[in-house]
Amino acid sequence: MNSLQANPDRCTIPVVKSPNDYQAYRISPHDTNRLAIVFDPDVADASLTVCVEIFDPGGKTPPNRHNIAVEMFFVLKGEGLASCDGKTLSLHPGSSLLVRPTGIHEIRNTGSGRLYCLCIMVPNEDFAELIRSGMPVELDEEDMRVLQRVDALVPA
Repeated sequence: MNSLQANPDRCTIPVVKSPNDYQAYRISPHDTNRLAIVFDPDVADASLTVCVEIFDPGGKTPPNRHNIAVEMFFVLKGEGLASCDGKTLSLHPGSSLLVRPTGIHEIRNTGSGRLYCLCIMVPNEDFAELIRSGMPVELDEEDMRVLQRVDALVPA
């Protein structure tokens, strides 16, 4: 069997979700960011977490580090600063940031609107469990417009 042939012993059914399916949380009551889980180890059957991190104006993550995980951020909308081990970089739509294990890092929203980042952590390193231990929150109309990319539609 070549690598492009299906394996009859294992049927792989893709998982499809929409923003209406995402569960969002604020990890602690004083946090200024929310995380909407897209995929986690339970759904992916793999040690990864994919979420959209939403920062209110002036919001930021607390400085944090991961022992073994690599974390990637991709800016969907907004402006911010990323700091990692004393280095600071500007973030704009389309910017991506890769944080290697043990790097002490934080993301800060410096724009006048919300900052939206796609965040992927591999391996999970209990990230999904940390998010789910927080307080459930609702995604509002602005969040849904960004997640559904309605904000990017240009009238013909």
